Amino acid sequence: MDAREVDLAVVGAGVAGLTAATVAARAGLSVLVIERMGAGGQVMTVDRIENFPAYPEGVLGHELGPLLQEEAETAGAEFMLDLVQGVQAARGDGLRYVVQCESETVVARAVLIACGSQRRPLGIPGEEDMAGRGVSHCASCDGPLFRDQSVAVIGGGDSGISEAKVLAQFAGKVTVVFREAQPPAQSYLLQDLLTMPNVKLLSSTQAVEVKGDSAGVTGIRLRGPEGESQLTVRGVFPYAGLDADTGFLRGTVELDAQGQIETDARMRTSLPGVFAAGDARSGTDWRLASAAEDGRTAADAVITYLNEGDKA
Repeated sequence: MDAREVDLAVVGAGVAGLTAATVAARAGLSVLVIERMGAGGQVMTVDRIENFPAYPEGVLGHELGPLLQEEAETAGAEFMLDLVQGVQAARGDGLRYVVQCESETVVARAVLIACGSQRRPLGIPGEEDMAGRGVSHCASCDGPLFRDQSVAVIGGGDSGISEAKVLAQFAGKVTVVFREAQPPAQSYLLQDLLTMPNVKLLSSTQAVEVKGDSAGVTGIRLRGPEGESQLTVRGVFPYAGLDADTGFLRGTVELDAQGQIETDARMRTSLPGVFAAGDARSGTDWRLASAAEDGRTAADAVITYLNEGDKA
């Protein structure tokens, strides 16, 4: 079967990738977005998004991806569900890139890596064993299962505080555990959470083990300023941060020590014609507004590269 040929292959259908696809397609490029799951990326598990400029009144996480996909499709972008396994240069009549997918091969004049991130595990005993049996990464999905029970959120960043707010609507008690002296989440998120009487913040503390039995999670072992303690909970929601999902690119483009793609201010990587945006890019601040801006910047750079040559 002949490979599909396009001007731009976008790897990932998160906010950065979908924004770039829309801008590039509107400029007349043939654009193919390759995504292994569904549009939206990590935002699909977020209950409500309040800090995305395009929706100042807020938008449900599971709605944002499809809305952005519809916008990209209206602009002319196409979508393909597949798993990208590698990207390789192929010289011939001009520089091209072969995007090798699990079931199909795509040849593109330019590639945008916007593969996003994946949840970082806590890496503690019991976490993997109790996955799906009380350990969850989606408060909006699984929160109702813990109605009137005690749960713990591990992590005091934006995601952890946002998900704790969702869980507080169902659980009898929510304990937010974080290593820092103060939670690093944005102040407006904290203000909302602190009004909820069934929420407790536990600072300078880390989870060191998830306890459980045949019925599921029974508690967590904690280590804090006063030593170790046990917290009885039925659910554990880890939000220890994100890791760039760039394993398939090792040896292809330059990555930093955290596995994120090195780019310049125009989102250009170490390979001409290959760009990166969003969570996959080194220096990202992990915010949706920044991911969208990355996508627009990358799309503009792609358009310049393809139409005028990468001279700047």
